[in-house]
Amino acid sequence: MYGDCQVLSSPTVGGRGHPISSDNSSLHNSSSIQNPNFSFMANFTSFSPILQKEETAMAKSKDELVESGSGSEHIEGASGNEQEEAEQLLAAKIKRYHRHTARQIQEMESMFKECPHPDDKQRLKLSQELGLKPRQVKFWFQNRRTQMKGQQDRKENVVLRAENEGLKTENYRLQATLRNIVCPSCGGPGVLGEIGYDEQQLRIENARLKEEFERVCCMVSQYNGRPMQAIGPSSGLMQQQPHSLELDMGVGVYPRKLDEEHMSNCPSDMIPLPFMPENSHFPGNTLILEEEKSLAMELAMSSMNELLKMWQTGEPLWVREADTGKHVLNLEEYERMFSWSASLKQYPHQLRTEATRDTAVVIMNSITLVDAFLDANKWMELFPSIISRAKTLQVVHSEAPGHVTGSIHLMYVELQVLSPLVPTREAHFLRYCQHNAEEGMWAIVDFPMDGFHNDYSPSFPYYKRRPSGCIIQDMPNGYSTVTWVEHAEVEDGQINNVFSSLVSSGVAFGAQRWLAVLQRQCERLASLMARNISDLGVIPSPEARKSVMNLAQRMIRTFCLNISTCYGQSWTALSESADDTVRITTRRVTDPGQPNGLMLSAVSTTWLPFQHKQVFDFLRDERSRAQIDVLSNGNSLNEVAHIANGSNPGNCISLLRINVASNSSQSVELVLQESCWDDSGSLVAYATVDVDAIQMVMNGEDPSCIPVLPMGFVIVPSTNSNNESGCLLTVCLQVLASTMHNAKLNLSSVTAINHHLCNIVQQITALLNADGPSTSPTDIN
Repeated sequence: MYGDCQVLSSPTVGGRGHPISSDNSSLHNSSSIQNPNFSFMANFTSFSPILQKEETAMAKSKDELVESGSGSEHIEGASGNEQEEAEQLLAAKIKRYHRHTARQIQEMESMFKECPHPDDKQRLKLSQELGLKPRQVKFWFQNRRTQMKGQQDRKENVVLRAENEGLKTENYRLQATLRNIVCPSCGGPGVLGEIGYDEQQLRIENARLKEEFERVCCMVSQYNGRPMQAIGPSSGLMQQQPHSLELDMGVGVYPRKLDEEHMSNCPSDMIPLPFMPENSHFPGNTLILEEEKSLAMELAMSSMNELLKMWQTGEPLWVREADTGKHVLNLEEYERMFSWSASLKQYPHQLRTEATRDTAVVIMNSITLVDAFLDANKWMELFPSIISRAKTLQVVHSEAPGHVTGSIHLMYVELQVLSPLVPTREAHFLRYCQHNAEEGMWAIVDFPMDGFHNDYSPSFPYYKRRPSGCIIQDMPNGYSTVTWVEHAEVEDGQINNVFSSLVSSGVAFGAQRWLAVLQRQCERLASLMARNISDLGVIPSPEARKSVMNLAQRMIRTFCLNISTCYGQSWTALSESADDTVRITTRRVTDPGQPNGLMLSAVSTTWLPFQHKQVFDFLRDERSRAQIDVLSNGNSLNEVAHIANGSNPGNCISLLRINVASNSSQSVELVLQESCWDDSGSLVAYATVDVDAIQMVMNGEDPSCIPVLPMGFVIVPSTNSNNESGCLLTVCLQVLASTMHNAKLNLSSVTAINHHLCNIVQQITALLNADGPSTSPTDIN
């Protein structure tokens, strides 16, 4: 059924030839055998011949008999019938096989955790309690130590392999750089033996600066309409340039090259593309001074009072919109109740206010939520599609070590929308946490740094968080009721018309979106911690399930970062038309979790006259997506593993197998896909992974070293200019253009990927039209 996959006999644990012990013999249960995709596990599990296993068992049995004094020396001392009886007794003992009970295994496991090397007295006591022989206990502990050592060796091998691959890549990059060195006088290849190491480095740096200068000259000439004089060839370094790269989409999700007819007529001029910054820089480094901490506490208390009033007060402070049912702030009433912002009065046309409020129930207790909000890394993990980066710059105040109530944190955050057409929002603010034990309630408020001595320059576009935050109330079943208040002063930057209504209405960064993402992520975390969920397909153990989910979480996080304008990443438009939404960017990638080299990303957004749920169901289904020729290349997809991570069926992780033609020489490839759904929007992200990587994940090992290059779709409910209901579909493609970081892309490659994006959108629209009318809003849930 799966080409090269073969199902042999005698499965072994971990895929490394370790024999199945009595405590993990239930790894492959009957449900896995009945699964039609079980033959696929041949790629994940190694098998050893039955004969070898039986010979090993017989050898062990003979050794035990020799040690116990019932071995060959007794047989040699007998004669006649006695010798025959002794041989029969020896054969009977060899055939005996003892399987430990669940209680015996559990007790020995508990003992092993406390003492992996028990002495004779401990083994004797344990054998008496379990009804075993001391020698059986001794052998069990020996096997368990051997198994633990094998698992540790495999983990060390994974780390060493990753380091080895990194060294190979670095070596290749250095060799490629050395090959590009030319003689400054004649323009020929440089002879490294005739110059010193420092001069070699200077020439390499000089060549890089020449290339950067050429890129800037090309960009300036595009804006000025006349060519800018570049550095002449007298230096010799400009006479030999790296070869232009022809973009090969075969490194994408499905092996496929772009049509040559779209590349043959394109000019070979070099196109400059901006690079994503290689490091994460948090702007500003001024902390709250000691004499300012009392002012910080006063502002924290007043901001907390304002948040509680905005939480408790209904109309006329909050007005419910008739068409959407959302709570919107009444600015006149707010000005009467609180001190109004002078900046808004001074610049009424440049700045506007966004304020929303919403309430939801999440499957997480208040203590865990508060801990996540006060830890910048956990906060980012809770909101991967909203927060691109965050950091706690300073703990300004803490009442007692280990207690978060009363603490004040100085924080930085960058918020994103999953599109390069919407600029990110950056802010420095103070976060104050307060616990009301009598009411069983936590309150967390964010407030601006007005009045402090700091040199944090305003972000562009301008964004300031007014007192905002959440009220968390515990429920008896481990759930929590969360009320979210989002309030900010903003300046609309260069936002494309297709997203203008989404941002101006407050939906893009509003309370509804925060709570929708929080609900979905809490369900995902609950699924990650659960151990009694029966998944479909080839997931062999809870550890393997957790590794697959962690790998998918990293894929989602990387996808969200690579599709927005975070980290100062800039995107290039291919035309000057306001209706053109295609954006291109390149970046140099050196992170261990992604393929190293020059990455090319292309993103396009289109409004579709179909309901959000209909488009989402179409794109997450591998059978319908295989109908898109420009993605599938004629290959079908088959789901071999399925993990549900939410109450909605659309929230799931799938492992898909690409069914290539039988006569193809192409190696077996898998696709890891995660689809996420909530009321504010949805996304489908996927990336190809090889069988060896999945084998490591199925062994429950750390998947952080597996490189993933995600691409996919983002769907957001929206209306068009005629107030017609539909959705915005954003398509993101990414390819590893070259393993050389200093490589260039020619214009024909960019034109080809632009054509590829247009074909994808056209085929999706055609297939959705063929399926019939769009789904009504009542069918969304």
